[in-house]
Amino acid sequence: MTLKYRSIWISDIHLGTRGCKAEELREFLDSVECDTLYLVGDIIDLWKFKSGLYWPALHNDIVHRIMQKARQGTKVVYIPGNHDELFRKYTGMHFNGIDIRLNAQHETADGRRFLILHGDEFDSIVCHNKSLAYIGGEAYEVLLLVNRWFNAIRSRLGYQYWSLSAFLKHKVKNIVSFMNSYQHILSLEARKRNVDGIICGHIHHAEISSMELQKTYCNCGDWVESCTALVEDFSGQLEIIRWLEDGQELLQQASGNLSRAA
Repeated sequence: MTLKYRSIWISDIHLGTRGCKAEELREFLDSVECDTLYLVGDIIDLWKFKSGLYWPALHNDIVHRIMQKARQGTKVVYIPGNHDELFRKYTGMHFNGIDIRLNAQHETADGRRFLILHGDEFDSIVCHNKSLAYIGGEAYEVLLLVNRWFNAIRSRLGYQYWSLSAFLKHKVKNIVSFMNSYQHILSLEARKRNVDGIICGHIHHAEISSMELQKTYCNCGDWVESCTALVEDFSGQLEIIRWLEDGQELLQQASGNLSRAA
């Protein structure tokens, strides 16, 4: 059974790291079809290559599936992030059916216009202190490792997945303040670009919300913790899919709708 959408946005896959949930992403990619697929940065984590190469066959599978979608007619747009910023110098190029851009604009089926970018351009830590950002990335990897062990124990005890780092993001005052400031800056950029909203990644926190200045903020999340994607249906409505929680239910609903239609 396949879920069909007008557009899909995914970001922060971090291929090349042990934290990447490539198996879950492969299942997602095998379960969806869309007219346009946006890769919103940090698809390949080139920062981790500095400390040694980790590239299992499963990560190759992800790359091959994305290229296969491009060959089958899906428009694929790749907007590099800070972890794969090396690819930004290839902006404007068309590679194996994939367009590489610094940013893009998307018009939904109901006529709204969104600016799409990774989002690191508006993170002052990344922009002005890359060494500090790299250290932060290493600390995040440790947190993900702790999270994996923690959830392995929870699974054996019969409990569902629970994200320690997502919990901390909501509880640590400085992080909450940062996310609020981040949205404020993006609302100003939306007004400057004369668009209805912003679609981004970068901060690993999937969300659709109203910003200041009557702008809409969309973050497609990540595939190292939450396994989330932003999708647009054929009427132009935007929704966050949380694959770990919603995937099987969505597939069952689609199967049931097909059976009733038959």
